[in-house]
Amino acid sequence: MTEQSFAGLPATSIRDLKEHDGQRVLVQGWLYNMRSKGKLHFLMVRDGTGIVQAVMFKGNVDEAVFEQAKGLTQESSIRVLGTVKLDERAPGGVELGVDEMHIVHQAGEYPISPKEHGAHFLLERRHLWLRSKKQSAIMRIRDEAIRAIRDFFHERGFFCVDSPMFTPAACEGTTTLFELDYFDEQKAYLTQSGQLYGEASAMALGKIYVFGPTFRAEKSKTRRHLTEFWMVEPEAAYYDLDDVMTLAEDFVSHIVRRVLENRRAELDDLERDVSKLEPAANAPFPRITYDEAVKLLHENGHEDFPYGEDFGAPHETAIGAAYDRPVMVHRWPADIKAFYMKRDPENDKLALGVDMIASEGYGEIIGGAQREDDLEALETRIAEHELPAESFEWFTDLRRYGSVPHGGFGLGLERTLAWICGVEHLRECIPFPRMLHRIYP
Repeated sequence: MTEQSFAGLPATSIRDLKEHDGQRVLVQGWLYNMRSKGKLHFLMVRDGTGIVQAVMFKGNVDEAVFEQAKGLTQESSIRVLGTVKLDERAPGGVELGVDEMHIVHQAGEYPISPKEHGAHFLLERRHLWLRSKKQSAIMRIRDEAIRAIRDFFHERGFFCVDSPMFTPAACEGTTTLFELDYFDEQKAYLTQSGQLYGEASAMALGKIYVFGPTFRAEKSKTRRHLTEFWMVEPEAAYYDLDDVMTLAEDFVSHIVRRVLENRRAELDDLERDVSKLEPAANAPFPRITYDEAVKLLHENGHEDFPYGEDFGAPHETAIGAAYDRPVMVHRWPADIKAFYMKRDPENDKLALGVDMIASEGYGEIIGGAQREDDLEALETRIAEHELPAESFEWFTDLRRYGSVPHGGFGLGLERTLAWICGVEHLRECIPFPRMLHRIYP
């Protein structure tokens, strides 16, 4: 059949084929792989929504088409017409009996073969690696998580309000800022977080969330770090620390539930043990103080951990291993937390902050707090952290004009996805990762 013969025919997505049992449909996509056996070609065709086995029998197609199929290369783009047949033995529970095929483009020799490739090789070809079964599955799970995030906040009356990417000052310390030249010899920085501007938006709209890319110039090579990643940061007026923790656990359990409900096939493709993920679909989560977390560490092989320090990766792993779902650690030593966190009224040395640590060794996925709402206390903290007061004049204004208790948190999307998907490195959880020594492609 010629290309013109296919023109105007509506295509059916592979994910929807089960709804068309016995019907003749058009599928258009790319050849994932193929094997032949006598008078049969078994074409694995992908279209972005899934993969289907398209069976081509020599007697059912023109001889020229059968011969053309023999020469197909991996990732050649094709259109196939055929009849849908439910078959539990086939991948995805359905197969397509082909009667017509058109080659849109014959691909060159594909550089990513079925053999094992190193991380550098694959990252250099990330634009092609995304087409692989597991990487595509992660991207579909990412899409599901993003839609779940937006639905969660919309249903609870939160408004999406964007914060700027260019900022005049640091949100959390100056050592991890990307500095750039702005107009008229000014300096600007790529945002570390949308939170401070989110606080201003919350004072206008009550409940908001910021969702977008953030940047950290942290010279780290660990599997838990990217220099560019996505954060979702809700902020709400009249929220205290307990409100923040309740919102956080409801939020994470909602995301996990949605992925389990709608992306089970992708989790299967990733060989994810969902039994380890299912407990996180149900809030509430355990809540322990920093003091209790330190005691847990001392009792579980980390006797040398000094009180008052932040947790590193092995400590977060040990804390997370004690529970079958994420755990929230709250009331931290104020000296190791950001200037904007409110102090505990019962112990001025503690900050009303909370970190959520995922299970299975995936570490922190949420950092949040009740914010300091007292003007004098906030100005003192800014001075103690040696931050430029003039850069935060607008921020302190929020405490001059109608200050209220408020709080929020930030969830790192890629860290959360790594845990949900059960993958080792964050670089697989964003389409094009940016790391210490990687900015290509």
